[in-house]
Amino acid sequence: MLAAQAQSPDFWIAHSDVVFTAAEVSLAIDRMAEQLRDQLSGQPVILLCVMRGGLYLAGQLMSRLPLPARLDYLQANRYHGTAGQEIVWSKQPELDLAGQTVVVLDDILDEGITLAAVVAYCQQAGASRVLTAVLTEKDNGLQKPLQADIVGLTVPNRYVFGCGMDVYSWWRNLPEIRALQS
Repeated sequence: MLAAQAQSPDFWIAHSDVVFTAAEVSLAIDRMAEQLRDQLSGQPVILLCVMRGGLYLAGQLMSRLPLPARLDYLQANRYHGTAGQEIVWSKQPELDLAGQTVVVLDDILDEGITLAAVVAYCQQAGASRVLTAVLTEKDNGLQKPLQADIVGLTVPNRYVFGCGMDVYSWWRNLPEIRALQS
């Protein structure tokens, strides 16, 4: 892993393939916004961004939602490599979620453990409704603890990056989604 982190940022581009172009990602986000508009019927919402990966989706989606919305964020990460799959909460939302409709925005639904914990947090905080919207869902064949309400794109079971997802802290800012070559 240390050797991988030492690679230059351009290494990852040279050793990856485009899975979805910027135009395909933009169309997917348009579809996600339409689905949210249909499900929310103009009611006020709290958009809850799961940092850092959900930032790209939140930024792209906000301008496509013509409804009253407030924005907050949280940071919850799974401690990789621990037997208990512990969630580490670095930042909790500041807005009161009680009685609110909350839309959780994240970059990828991989195993679903973190997203399930975020949904449980929102429910325990008293949210009246919690919807989940992920830009991508990984087609990994795993049994997930939840299904996202809205999924933009399905990505292959490869290491993907771009559009909020990183490769060793690089390239979250790409407007396309790429996958590392095997």
